Amino acid sequence: MNIFLTGAAGFIGFHTADRLLGKGHNLLCIDDLNNHYDPSIKYKRIEFLKQKYKNKFQFERVDIRNKDELEKFFKNFDIEVVINLAARAGVRNSVKNPWIYYETNLTGVLYILELIKKYNPSILLIQASTSSVYGLNKIPFDEEDKVDKPLSPYAASKKASEELCHVYHYLYGINILIFRFFTVYGTYGRPDMSIFRFIRWIDGGEELLLYGDGEQERDFTFVGDIVKAIEKGLTFKGFEIINLGNDNPVKINYVIKTIENLLEKKAKIKYLDRHPADVPRTCAKIDKARRILNWSPQIDIDTGLKIVVEWYKKEKDWVKEVKIDD
Repeated sequence: MNIFLTGAAGFIGFHTADRLLGKGHNLLCIDDLNNHYDPSIKYKRIEFLKQKYKNKFQFERVDIRNKDELEKFFKNFDIEVVINLAARAGVRNSVKNPWIYYETNLTGVLYILELIKKYNPSILLIQASTSSVYGLNKIPFDEEDKVDKPLSPYAASKKASEELCHVYHYLYGINILIFRFFTVYGTYGRPDMSIFRFIRWIDGGEELLLYGDGEQERDFTFVGDIVKAIEKGLTFKGFEIINLGNDNPVKINYVIKTIENLLEKKAKIKYLDRHPADVPRTCAKIDKARRILNWSPQIDIDTGLKIVVEWYKKEKDWVKEVKIDD
């Protein structure tokens, strides 16, 4: 298939490109390579794909907030599927700078929807969303839950983009599949997320900054499982919102203890106040993913953490230089 992938230098985008290129799909990949977190790991991801796939990896540096640049791809490339993974992510950072979140996560999505409408309404849009839209809802989070009380600008921007997608499906018949990701982790992960930071801090003997008491729970989902779901969605027709989670939340303290055991080192924990935009627990109800996509997660947290720690040890020479902002 001819696939237009945005956010290809991002964590999930990189793994998606790797899987789909490996399956023989034609990908046109873009990313703006911004400095929301240390871009050196983004360049490493791009370098990996270039070395592995050579000329088959087509990449251009483009920001989805630039409608004119986006339009060139819709004019010149016979797109069948758009996978929009370009986004500003992160709950706490969105509180500090909400403007960029709305420009990317909402206006950028609007540009893509307008271009699909203009050039080929039969294009499928696979749109990334987040478990953060559920806020303080009951557990497990169900796609049918009412999600009108977000706790952060990030969650609000993603919920708004979901609503916008529904409008374009309703008015123009565009096929849209929205995935709500639950705390995705894995190799080449984001340095602003907990597992990457915990491994670095524990291995380096640095203070591990922990917001709250560590008893909060997250439905950590391995990135390899996520990209398999994305692949399964490539022929989807209609409109759906689907949770992609591991369906097995664990406490942050358990994650820290497991990483300590894998590294054979002890964490030096500095406890900080819980951020008001953080939720105490996430857990995905994934019945819909099983029914519609025939998908369920295969990698449990213990296996996944072992994979990531082994990757870290192998790539430590450069990974240890990736900047982590407090």
